[in-house]
Amino acid sequence: MTNVANDTNTSDGGVNHVNAGDRGLPEANVIAVAGLGLIGGSLARRLVARGRKVIAWNHRPHPYGQARAAGINCVERIEDLALAKPDVLVLCTPLKAMPQALASIAPVLDPHTTLTDVGSVKGQVRDEVEAAGLGACYVGAHPMAGSEFSGYDASSPDLYDDALWAVTVDADTDYERFLTVADMICEGVGDRIIVLDDETHDQAAAMISHMPHVVSTALANELTDMPARNIAQALAAGCWRDMTRVALTDPDRTRAMVEEDAANVAELLRHMSRRLSDMAGLLESGGDAAASGIRGFFSTAQPYRDFKARQRSGDVVHDEVRLSLGEGTWREDLLASAKRGEHVIRFDGRRTAVAQVRTAL
Repeated sequence: MTNVANDTNTSDGGVNHVNAGDRGLPEANVIAVAGLGLIGGSLARRLVARGRKVIAWNHRPHPYGQARAAGINCVERIEDLALAKPDVLVLCTPLKAMPQALASIAPVLDPHTTLTDVGSVKGQVRDEVEAAGLGACYVGAHPMAGSEFSGYDASSPDLYDDALWAVTVDADTDYERFLTVADMICEGVGDRIIVLDDETHDQAAAMISHMPHVVSTALANELTDMPARNIAQALAAGCWRDMTRVALTDPDRTRAMVEEDAANVAELLRHMSRRLSDMAGLLESGGDAAASGIRGFFSTAQPYRDFKARQRSGDVVHDEVRLSLGEGTWREDLLASAKRGEHVIRFDGRRTAVAQVRTAL
């Protein structure tokens, strides 16, 4: 692992290095997107804006006029996406619709096409992909981008500005297909990736996304049930706004997301419940021991505060490192990189990735 200079990103979000093909890497030039909601619509628009050819399908055709005006080629059936033999087919459907989508494309998916998705849980999706007989062509993905809004009307190519994607692999993941998905994300979208196994992803996603939705909603529920809620709402300012923003998300969408990662979310909620109960006990008991415990409660997160302070300072320099990926150890090499807080920004060759140190606490 060696330091490298950062000379590949231009100020307008483009790149000034040689393309993937010239580096001996597979390219995702034609990309099919199944589902034109907030995430799929934004992805399709982003890829078109950066010069990739995009074919899209949506379960209802109402966004097709706007999508076609944006340069997206829309088709009538999800099977038509597979029949077009794209380099990558991205499933952007709700997870509850995933089995039916897979059943529709499985009989006609060309062996050339790599299958990926944008689901917020990965273990469940991989199980469904394998049940459909498509495990050999699958590489999981989850873009860490979104908003409390939904639908194509809320989509924007800017949603993916400087976004991180989790790419999930297992022991059977084909390296060529992994590199194809990496090209779509790093070069086609202009984003960063970390590489994880499904279990690690789902546990981390429960911590930073799924469980916070429950906590945020619980706060909103507390306000709703409070007799003096109108007074409390009148006093609400930035703290309340920040803590409850994601509670504004469509509740059916949030419920589905949480249920899909139920075991991990439940474990975290029980752990947090114990932490909060302990804090309540300290506040009620008083005395020197309680005061020390309260100080400990608020000081435990200091490394996180320091990390966020460095981010806010505007003086952060994202050191770059070059990663050597072994033929039989590339999965472990990339997972170790993710654990060090490194985000892959490009591949300089088939066995060389370049990463930035981004999230090291």
